[in-house]
Amino acid sequence: MSSRTTTAVIAGAAVAGLVAYAVYFDYKRRNDAEFRKRLRKEKKRVDKSIASSAVPASTVSTESLREALERVKKEEVPVSPAERENYFMSQVAMGEQLALQGPDFQLPAALSFYRALRVYPSPVELMVIYEKTVPEPIFKMVIQMTNLDVTAKVQGYYDYFPPKSAGVTIRTEDTPEGPRKYIVVSKDFKKGDLIYKARAEHPVITALDADIQSAGTHCSHCLRLIESSISIKSPSDPLSSTYCSKACQLLSKSQSHNLLFTSERPLPPEIPMDPPTPETLEKRRKAQAAFVAYLQKEGKAGPLLVARFVARQIAFETLKLTPGYTGKHDEQHFTDSEGEEYMLADHMERLRYIEVDLPKEEAPLLAKVLGSAVADLDKFMTDEHLAQLRGKIAYNAFGVCFGGGRDDKPAPTQRPEDVEKTRTPYGTSRQIGTAFYTLSSYLTHSCRPSARPSFSSGTAQIHIIANQDLKQGDEVTVAFVDVTQHEGESEVECRRRRRIELARGWKFACTCQRCSEEAKTETNGVAAQKDETKE
Repeated sequence: MSSRTTTAVIAGAAVAGLVAYAVYFDYKRRNDAEFRKRLRKEKKRVDKSIASSAVPASTVSTESLREALERVKKEEVPVSPAERENYFMSQVAMGEQLALQGPDFQLPAALSFYRALRVYPSPVELMVIYEKTVPEPIFKMVIQMTNLDVTAKVQGYYDYFPPKSAGVTIRTEDTPEGPRKYIVVSKDFKKGDLIYKARAEHPVITALDADIQSAGTHCSHCLRLIESSISIKSPSDPLSSTYCSKACQLLSKSQSHNLLFTSERPLPPEIPMDPPTPETLEKRRKAQAAFVAYLQKEGKAGPLLVARFVARQIAFETLKLTPGYTGKHDEQHFTDSEGEEYMLADHMERLRYIEVDLPKEEAPLLAKVLGSAVADLDKFMTDEHLAQLRGKIAYNAFGVCFGGGRDDKPAPTQRPEDVEKTRTPYGTSRQIGTAFYTLSSYLTHSCRPSARPSFSSGTAQIHIIANQDLKQGDEVTVAFVDVTQHEGESEVECRRRRRIELARGWKFACTCQRCSEEAKTETNGVAAQKDETKE
């Protein structure tokens, strides 16, 4: 052990990291690709060191480490930042004491250092400190356990998502273009049955179409049509948001609105923050006004959806730090994993996406909104990260249509290939807003779909209804575009229209059974569209 003990080196860092708990948490340990890359490099270095050494670094087997890791993962982790700090420091101190007691105590020491790593806000930083201060055999065990944990989380995701109560599972199939993920039913359904076991899926985020938002006719949270006499508004709201109920307003504020578009406290009162000064409040107001002006100029849902996703991710992870958090979700919660806790980033990172070119001002504008609300939060908003989020939402978002949809949406002024597209069998021109879901994002397209989305509750809650009898193991497909053959439209024209829309919105050429059958009778230039979606 170095004369400069681990406790002494990291005592200050732990205190300084309390704010990071509220905005960054242990995201890197589980989800940061660069962190996992560094771990793999470190593991290779360790493996070479072990191979070249005449004396083994440890007699502890991988299986023993795995069993010990599982026991640690079942232990409760403190919730509040203060409790986490105390837990962290006590585990590091215990690890130091055990490390001094000889080889028989190497595994218990490694487990203590690993427990500390579980609650530290910047794991890479802590691993660097460990490497300099922790005895090498113990450090190697910490590395091995971290690798085992990351691997188990990555490989085991679909064992826990979707929850068994949904009545569906996600299947992965290897194709020449790469792995294909899709939803299959886990029991039989009759035509007209509600899939997801008769439950609606709540969205992660929503956004009204720009003209609907300006009109104030629908709830900015659940997208419900509301009477002007009962609408709830806030005069200071830069977005001029309207709500159908106090419940929707409070949910909107807690999930994203407080952070993005108010001067109110952006984090729960249990999370320590410096009180705002008049200068910081004015800086926050100006950042919000500039972002809202950009949203209104663009007239697209994408930038707002990305902002709300980032804000909800922060709110969701912050909630875990508050006293009394149980891990149970209210009825307004999105579809989450069951039996193993994953982050919103875990759900998002596994979805397909299309490449999107962001206007150069978009990322800096959002970063200023976030950074003016919570110090240093803007540092995590890179152009690359936001572009990928935008691409994932663009590929997976659904258009919310009530009944057969509306017919008064303003005609787009952009080029057809630049118009935002959403998944809806009625066509994007008939929607009132956009919603993004964790489970329904895995629904694949077919021009002869086995199911259809329904918003029968009059809100953005989505039901999936079987178009035909489905047997256990059958794939659930929906139409991303209007696939009906319109009056006066030939079969060839219908096929060409829907394939052009798919190519513009989702960058692939449909190979469904209907398209294949119709292709036998005509040759379509659009069929050469290359699949440009990415995993």
